[in-house]
Amino acid sequence: MNRKAVIQVKNLVASYGDDIILDRISFDVYKGEIFAVLGGSGSGKSTLLRHLLGLHRPASGEVIIDGDDISGCDEDALQQILRKVGVLYQSAALFGSMTVAENVALPILEYTDLPAESVDHLVKMKLNLVDLDGYQNHLPSEISGGMKKRAGLARAMALNPKILFFDEPSAGLDPVTSAELDNLIIHLNQSLGTTMVIITHELESIFAVANRVIMLHKSTRGIIADGDPKYLRDQSRNPFVKQFFNRLPADNTLTDGKDGL
Repeated sequence: MNRKAVIQVKNLVASYGDDIILDRISFDVYKGEIFAVLGGSGSGKSTLLRHLLGLHRPASGEVIIDGDDISGCDEDALQQILRKVGVLYQSAALFGSMTVAENVALPILEYTDLPAESVDHLVKMKLNLVDLDGYQNHLPSEISGGMKKRAGLARAMALNPKILFFDEPSAGLDPVTSAELDNLIIHLNQSLGTTMVIITHELESIFAVANRVIMLHKSTRGIIADGDPKYLRDQSRNPFVKQFFNRLPADNTLTDGKDGL
């Protein structure tokens, strides 16, 4: 794996008013890897995602996307940087009054001046990538939950982003459909080389797709584990990490420090 860091988080402090959610966390995400962010409810996963997308600015610290610091840049610069990024939201976030093709075309129409024929060609290509060819003219209400996720993924890939973010991609899906989405994520990562960051708590998906994970914990307001998920499952000395990866009952014990390889 290419060890060039395409995302760098340096001493990030994330807060809402005086309430600190994440306290001086640091990590890198490397080019081409599938990287997962884990943690229990209230651990700061969604807060971290919002900071990585520039939706919230850090109280202090840096968030660097492909060499550009988004922590303090102005809105115009932020929008240029974020053109390198695509996002699959938990609900897929498709517009219900628009067809699947129209949803996928939105970012292309907004950020390029391509003629209509080229836009149509790109939309067809993206839908082919996610096995939705033939569903261009369907409304979101006319397709399944798994197909909505794939349509949302096609839209996230519309501008050929270097980085894809996934917010709980398996949420609301049955086990078979979830496994199919996992396989699609792996296929796209391997065929396109796109760096992927997944916010999730689904263990089966974590073991199936993630090259590396970090785990956040509410009580430490930071990272308590970093490494290969299978290694952490089998070798972690941190009771909470062991409990999480092996689905064991909690005993309210947490060691200090961070596990890793």
